[in-house]
Amino acid sequence: MRSLRRVLSGVRWYVRELTDESAYDRYVAHLRREHPDARVPSRRDFERMRTDRQEADPRQGFRCC
Repeated sequence: MRSLRRVLSGVRWYVRELTDESAYDRYVAHLRREHPDARVPSRRDFERMRTDRQEADPRQGFRCC
């Protein structure tokens, strides 16, 4: 049972990294570590900032739609 749990945990980690679902978690950890007094944006605000940054700079990522 323990090995199954470990495998499922690994699959979950892989999917979150592949889809960049963990970007918000990394950003919050960075803010708390490097800028402890900064306001932590909501998930929605973070995604909006990220989308705006990607659309402003075409080198950030390709978006077809």
